[in-house]
Amino acid sequence: MKKFILSLGFGVSVLAFDGSAFAVDAQPDVKEVVGTYTNLVYRNYKDAYQDAKNLQTAISAFLEDPSEINLKTAKKFWLISRNSYGQTEAFRFYEGPIDFADENGNEGPEGRLNAWPLDEAYIDYVEGNPAAGIVNNPDVVISKEMLIEKNQADDEAEVATGYHAIEFLLWGQDLSLDGPGNRPVSDYAKDTPETERRREYLRIVTELLVNDLKFLVDSWEPGQENYAEQFQKDEQALSKMMTALATLSGFELASERMATSLDSGDQEDEHSCFSDNTHNDFIYNAKGISNVYFGEYAKVRGQSIHDLVATKDASLAETIKAQLSETEQLLASLPHPIDREILSAPADSPARMQMEQAVQSLQKQADLFKKAGRVLDVDVQINE
Repeated sequence: MKKFILSLGFGVSVLAFDGSAFAVDAQPDVKEVVGTYTNLVYRNYKDAYQDAKNLQTAISAFLEDPSEINLKTAKKFWLISRNSYGQTEAFRFYEGPIDFADENGNEGPEGRLNAWPLDEAYIDYVEGNPAAGIVNNPDVVISKEMLIEKNQADDEAEVATGYHAIEFLLWGQDLSLDGPGNRPVSDYAKDTPETERRREYLRIVTELLVNDLKFLVDSWEPGQENYAEQFQKDEQALSKMMTALATLSGFELASERMATSLDSGDQEDEHSCFSDNTHNDFIYNAKGISNVYFGEYAKVRGQSIHDLVATKDASLAETIKAQLSETEQLLASLPHPIDREILSAPADSPARMQMEQAVQSLQKQADLFKKAGRVLDVDVQINE
């Protein structure tokens, strides 16, 4: 693989974009921290893209031969793809390539990739309504353009694309607390009008997912005239990085994804309710936060936000480190599936109390990121 080497700042620190070892200066430099970040973002999106391509291959094999084993394999690759993508959530909330919106009405692909909660009846049949959804409406021609146009067209829950649309098409509704959805293989049998539309929908929505991730990889690829190049020159880059961590911690994950479902007790408010994978969504979102803060992902290593904070306030740096560890431990030990073990449990149950503790831990770390921003003289906001 071709090696891209970028020297940013003083001393001997370098970033090797093939993941090789770094020589790291003892004194951290903001430009080098930003360089580490851009490398990390690229590598994470590249992994998410490759995992999505593997999912696409598995789905293609399933559509070619609709069997139980091939459906199981497609589900396995969907679950794998969620792990890499879940960590990329830490790159949101500052109008980067994933979630920008410009004056011409152009938007980043986040809403196509990961929108939720999802109204199942908008896509396909549901219990009590066998004719529901785009799949069962022969007047609608299934195409990329149509799915993009239909995605959240009139309501945020009218989700037509992305990971959760694929999840629903693979698992079907989760109608039991004893396990995930159990869509029959017969839904993808060949040569009937209804199943052919469903097969085409699954094929196209997966292709859209892969295409959107490729756009993100291209946006962050090193050595190109792209967003990554601009970001490394952006005087607000560190502010954006830390705002993303604070927002994912204190708002998106703690409030939207966890507290909302705790308050409602409704399975529909789970992030990955069809596959019962919600607990892993939490774990990998939190891991993404730690990746950015410590400047580590896979073989990527470099100067980090933690290094910057430690030079200014070693005690605060250790407090943040401990808080991140506490959050990750609380999330990793959550009983699951979330719908059965927590959402349907009594208000004073130990499982519910543990998830509430995790919410509080995430909110504490968001406040600590804001405090770190003040120490570094960097504006850190929680964007809701």
